[in-house]
Amino acid sequence: MTTTENIILNQVQIDQKIKRIAYQIYETNASEKEVIVAGIIGNGFVLAEKIVAVLEEISTLKVTTCKITINKKKPLEAITTSLSVGDYKHKSLVVVDDVLNSGTTLIYAVKHFLEVPLKRFKTAVLVNRNHKKYPVKADFKGISLSTSIKEHVQVEFSEKGALAYLVE
Repeated sequence: MTTTENIILNQVQIDQKIKRIAYQIYETNASEKEVIVAGIIGNGFVLAEKIVAVLEEISTLKVTTCKITINKKKPLEAITTSLSVGDYKHKSLVVVDDVLNSGTTLIYAVKHFLEVPLKRFKTAVLVNRNHKKYPVKADFKGISLSTSIKEHVQVEFSEKGALAYLVE
């Protein structure tokens, strides 16, 4: 269980961060007709769906959701997406994950999409931990957090709400 001392973001703050990220994605893609929001399986996809819901409220963009399936423990294994290559080829794409820690999951997801010509390619995360071992960055982030290497950021989405907290 979490205690109030280790909560990084509560439900209201997460909602605010999601709204801000959605506005940033819209502003970056205002001249586009369509944007693909691709969430990494698990919390990344849940976050992507929440961003898409806000984008659909605030913009006239055609927004398509895509699920990226990646083995986070073995990212060299085949990566699959819920859309075919033709669905995102020559379009604007945003890859979404909940936490950017070492950058491993995000860099392999990015690598997958680099094999296809895209119009624009951005990344979004709710929490950026700044412990990267790969040269990948979040273009849109809810919060940047300096943590020790021993600490872990956990994001929970449930019917009751959402929380981001720090675990040692």
